[in-house]
Amino acid sequence: DRQTLVAVLQFLRRSNLRESEEILRREARLLGDDLGGSAAAVASSSPGVAAVAAVPPGKGEPRAGAAGSLPGAGGATPGDWGGPSVGVEARIYPGLLGGEVEGVVVEDQPDVSAVLSAYNQQGDPTLYEEYYSGLKHFIECSLDCHRAELSQLFYPLFVHMYLELVYNQHESEAKSFFERFHGDQECYYQDDLRVLSSLTKKEHMKGNETMLDFRTSKFVLRISRDSYQLLKRHLQEKQNNQIWNIVQEHLYIDIFDGMPRSKQQIDAMVGSLAGEAKREANKAKVFFGLLKEPEFDVPLDDEDEEGENEEGKPKKKKPKKDSVGSKSKKQDPNAPPQNRIPLPELKDSDKLDKVMNMKEAARRVRLGPECLPSICFYTFLNAYQGLTAVDITDDSSMIVGGFADSTVRVWSVTPKKLRSVKTAADLSLIDKESDDVLERIMDEKTASELKILYGHSGPVYGTSFSPDRNYLLSCSEDGTVRLWSLQTFTCLVGYKGHNYPVWDTQFSPYGYYFVSGGHDRVARLWATDHYQPLRIFAGHLADVTCTRFHPNSNYIATGSADRTVRLWDVLNGNCVRIFTGHKGPIHSLAFSPNGRFLATGATDGRVLLWDIGHGLMVGELKGHTDTIYALRFSRDGEILASGSMDNTVRLWDAVKAFEDLETDDFTTATGHINLPENSQDLLLGTYMTKSTPVVHLHFTRRNLLLAAGAYSSQ
Repeated sequence: DRQTLVAVLQFLRRSNLRESEEILRREARLLGDDLGGSAAAVASSSPGVAAVAAVPPGKGEPRAGAAGSLPGAGGATPGDWGGPSVGVEARIYPGLLGGEVEGVVVEDQPDVSAVLSAYNQQGDPTLYEEYYSGLKHFIECSLDCHRAELSQLFYPLFVHMYLELVYNQHESEAKSFFERFHGDQECYYQDDLRVLSSLTKKEHMKGNETMLDFRTSKFVLRISRDSYQLLKRHLQEKQNNQIWNIVQEHLYIDIFDGMPRSKQQIDAMVGSLAGEAKREANKAKVFFGLLKEPEFDVPLDDEDEEGENEEGKPKKKKPKKDSVGSKSKKQDPNAPPQNRIPLPELKDSDKLDKVMNMKEAARRVRLGPECLPSICFYTFLNAYQGLTAVDITDDSSMIVGGFADSTVRVWSVTPKKLRSVKTAADLSLIDKESDDVLERIMDEKTASELKILYGHSGPVYGTSFSPDRNYLLSCSEDGTVRLWSLQTFTCLVGYKGHNYPVWDTQFSPYGYYFVSGGHDRVARLWATDHYQPLRIFAGHLADVTCTRFHPNSNYIATGSADRTVRLWDVLNGNCVRIFTGHKGPIHSLAFSPNGRFLATGATDGRVLLWDIGHGLMVGELKGHTDTIYALRFSRDGEILASGSMDNTVRLWDAVKAFEDLETDDFTTATGHINLPENSQDLLLGTYMTKSTPVVHLHFTRRNLLLAAGAYSSQ
């Protein structure tokens, strides 16, 4: 954004930071823009519509490497895998409307005084209520088709006007303004309004993160051109500058051509901390297809367990099944190039595991409305340590629990006990050429059903097994992610990058890479053999509460307490999708096995379904009455299982939910989504536990559903 760059250059010149100014000029020239401009250029840009259409300052998702680099201290550092990136773009908070341009570039947290100083324009404090009620009256009397769209203005204007009054120390006016209008806001903003009501003095605003975010990230409203013109005309006639200033400075109005949206359509999409996503945010191409499976021959079982010929026949066809598996020789047109990101080589043990997986898949039950899965529930009894996380290995042989007493406990759920590798002295005595060397290295004396791993110094909020079952990740309130060996049951590495609690972590489906997300609002991508994160995904406005890898490992989804879900590209760290619509923090994510769809669950008890390619919401499943902590698609994607704090597991018909979707170009362009009210038709079953919230779900390779949770006695 040229204006912003000019402003920053002038700021650097005033501060005598010549060197940084030079670096920035060079960077800017890379953008092919010769910045000889002066303050006059900024001041003269018309403060009318242009300011609304201009890209808001401080919008960027900083690239890894750029996020922490301070332009004043020598420019941007090159990203880890990419070319140079403009570090300035990450956080710039100029008040770009006056003729005097104040640009402040800060490292990580915005400089509070700079951010708040935008509230300095003094309107007459006694008239604020009048301004607001005037606008309210205008919107409520406008035509039905515009009213729903313009009503979106109520909440952001209410917050900004209130904060402006508080900042300028008109405390009694602020209080009466709050009391008079807070009841008019939508119910899903209740939590935010509670935080807001506690801010009654200028000093309170200094440390409050939520409000800083509200100040620095423009609130996005999607409004049709007709409604926008109506609003603009009204504000200009009334000369209601106070409101017009707020609209220009703090709101980003995403104008689309076409019919205004209905109340229902708007309600489906709003509710996040910063309004809706701009349509631009979901335009980038996403390779949601699956990678080609490597091909290798499946050895035939000579001694068939059942020994029956009929049972043998499908098995003999197994190699053909594999050549059917290799019908994916035709690369999926939506798949990323095989080598888009470096993935680890398959080891022999991985190939054996794939073969086992195919054999199991041959016996997989085809699920559907007529054939629902059996559900096996693992209840953690007497879990007075406080169960905070669960994971189950892909082959369903082990289950791990993370606990509030900072332990990680691993159980074997098959008759095979967990054994550690022998000590080095004993290993040296083993004949390495023998056929059963893998058996011999295990120490029988250590065999037990349960292993307890000590190391964290706070509750363990996330656990994840590696696909090859050799490693286990755990993340904790102590700010670390630990990698444990399941051969020796010891901690191999502690990854320190987050300074605050880490809420979730997950291995890539191909191993080697893993992702973590935490209270510092950032998700980080790691590789097991690097101490430092490879990518830093910054953009959420509140805690990153859950993380998930796409089945092709090229993308990562993160859910946050800012009530949005973002999809990030692992290759370059960019945010390629922003999904808004949940009315509470998001606690569960699941990709469909074909990679095309994403299901998300939150504290609002709704499961939302998203089409990743088009960047659209395509379904809403209502039924749960409490937070949804677990979501999982069956192995072939026919059924979606959801588990909740309301002590139920619900099964939904995923095939029906995703068939004949209306994803034409018009819908994509305007976001006119029409969600069918068909939750009841899609709900295939509800299964109550006695008194156990469901915290994890897992489909075995044969489509048996495993669920887990800790019995709560209240």
